[in-house]
Formats: sequence, structure tokens, C-alpha cells
Amino acid sequence: MSDLPPIEIAGRPIGPGYRPFVICELSGNHNGDLDRALAMIDAAAATGCDAIKIQTYTADTITMDVDRPEFRIHGGLWDGRSLYELYQEAQTPYEWHPALFERARARGVILFSSPFDETAVDLLAGLDAPAYKIASFEAIDLPLIAYAARHGKPLIISTGMANLAEIEAARDTALSAGAGGVILLHCVSSYPASFADANLRTIPDMAARFDCPIGLSDHTPGTAAAVAAVALGACVIEKHFTLARSDGGPDAAFSLEPVEFQALVGDARSAWGSLGHAQYDMLGSERANAQFRRSIYVAADVKAGAAITASDVRSIRPGLGLAPEHRDAVIGRIAARDLKRGEPMSWDMLEGA
Repeated sequence: MSDLPPIEIAGRPIGPGYRPFVICELSGNHNGDLDRALAMIDAAAATGCDAIKIQTYTADTITMDVDRPEFRIHGGLWDGRSLYELYQEAQTPYEWHPALFERARARGVILFSSPFDETAVDLLAGLDAPAYKIASFEAIDLPLIAYAARHGKPLIISTGMANLAEIEAARDTALSAGAGGVILLHCVSSYPASFADANLRTIPDMAARFDCPIGLSDHTPGTAAAVAAVALGACVIEKHFTLARSDGGPDAAFSLEPVEFQALVGDARSAWGSLGHAQYDMLGSERANAQFRRSIYVAADVKAGAAITASDVRSIRPGLGLAPEHRDAVIGRIAARDLKRGEPMSWDMLEGA
């Protein structure tokens, strides 16, 4: 897996050999206000994230306004709401997109989006989006995946609810249609998701099964799961973002505020930087402290010609004497000269050494 060539999004390499690509998901937390959406881009860019992601759909492109039970949400954060009503509230209007892309360029941060139908792909292609994100619920929409992939940009595909065969079909469809690489995100499509359901060990398993970078789309509270995912090999972290949870919004309850997201970015990078490699030799940074390892010291004055007893020597810090493993070999030997308490023991202090 570590030998995979990186996938690049807007010149940023993504893969096991590179620091995690942290995506700030704005979703519908703009609350229908373009000025708030622009302020969210400003605040997200200030966290140091690698990219910002939005969602490109309308209520009419993602569902239908139909009064039937299957078009209504039962349980969870959005209990009782119709799909059409929820997506009307959460949608990022198509006419906002040019302004959002322009603001991201001005802030020097990558912006891309999740398209939910072909009109969304066309809009994003016209804005030269550097990648496309396929949401978990659309991971089984192979025609949509193929349509997005034909533009030759990388596809990031979330895998919530998908089984192995469905994940493989999504990846293969994207690659065969011309995607500029595929990144798969482990995901639990529950809002918010529980830690018990996170199953982060899926990440290294996916890395072993699929020949592409693996990441995490995280809906658990806080940042613990996301940072743990980096330690397990996640190359991408996606997390929802809001200016303030108290402001409300469709996804506010499981979104991070700016200070929290900034901490996530820093912690994810520190976690990745600490992985290193299997290492069993003394590091250069440890050498200065090597003198304080334990060693054998003279614990009581000993006259020349006297035999060394167990009470005459001790294994203590610092480490300028013989290694502690030699203590039994020292006991019983004859002192070659007068030995003073506090001297580090060496072989030339003993007769016949």
C-alpha cells in the first residue's frame, strides 16, 4: 500500500506517504445565507484545512416532493421531516457556486463538491472543480459515478452502508470511466454516529483489499475517531464544519466549530508525523540522556587487595560505569587499587581483568 503512487488534487499529493488530507465539509450549515457560506469558507480556510467541500444539489434533483411514508425520515436527528423539506433547507443553490469557488481561490484553499446528479457534475465541471466526492447514499449510483469520472478528475467515494461488492463496483466503475484516481472513505451513515459503530479497524482492512488510498468520513462527536483513523493509516479525513453549533443548521449537531477544527488539523498532522517506522536503536535525540542510564558504581570505600562484596557496588543512575549485567562478575573480584564511594566501576579497577 505504501508503494502506491499518490493521487493529486489541485497539485496536493494524497497517499500513505503524505500527511493526511483534511477536508472541511460545509454541507447545509450555511442556513440558506450566502454571506454565511462565504464567512464559513473564510473561517474554514483559517483552520489550516487542506480543502473545503460543499454539496451540489437541489431538492428536485435529489428527491421528489411526494407525500408517502418512504419519503419521510423516521428517527434520528431529522425525525419526522420529509426528504424534500430537508433538502430544500440544506441545499447550496447553484447560483452561489461561482462566488464560493472564487472566495476559496482568494483564500488559497482547495474547494470541490459532491454532485448528486448530472446537472451538478456539469456545473462543477464548468467551474473547474479539481475533484468530485460521491456521497455514501450515491455510492451505488454507478451511472452517476461514471458520468463524474469521465471528466478525468479524482473521485473520492464514501462507503457508508456499502458492502464489499458494492465498494468494488463503485471503484471499478470510476476507474474504467476515466477517473484520475479513486480514494475510498470508510464511513458510518448515521448522524451523529456512535463510537461503538465507528469500526476504525476497517481502514487498514480496506487498504489491504483495495489498491487505492483510504480515508475516513467521520460523523462521530469530537475529533478522537478522526485522529485515531490517521494512526490506522487514513490518508484523508472529512469532517463537518459550522461557525457555531448554537446557530443551528441541518448538520450542526455533529459539526466542529472553528477552534475545534483547527485542533483536528493540528492533531491529525501530529498523529501522522509520529507514526514513523519500526525502530529499535538509540535515536540521536536520545544520546544526550544515555549517560543517565543505570550502571555499576562503587557504593562503599574498598581497600586495594580486598574482595568486592555485594554491598560494595550498586546499579544506579548515571551510566558511566559497567553495564548492570556485569554486577555478578564484579562481586568477588579483587580491587586493584583503593576504590572510593561514588566512582563508576570499570574493569581496570579489578585484578586479573
